[in-house]
Amino acid sequence: MEKVTCRTPAAGRTGVTNIPAWKFDAVRAAILDALGDGPMLYKHLNEEVADRLDADTLAKLGKLGWHVVTVKLELEVRGEIERLDTRGPQQIRAV
Repeated sequence: MEKVTCRTPAAGRTGVTNIPAWKFDAVRAAILDALGDGPMLYKHLNEEVADRLDADTLAKLGKLGWHVVTVKLELEVRGEIERLDTRGPQQIRAV
């Protein structure tokens, strides 16, 4: 089974997590689609991703929140999404 290595953009953290490629691809597509309309508060991301995945994928995925965080961090490392430098709750957008 093909895996994708997911990293974190946090300075000083060197750990990686490997997840199945199909899970990464499904969550990545849903995150990028959700951010297609512009920036959003991070706290809304899980709900937006869930709305974009079919019931079968959601059932096979496992812990949605864990996968969303893991893929989001890797997308930050890759430069596909970024955190906005704003006060208050974390906001993210597609680059």
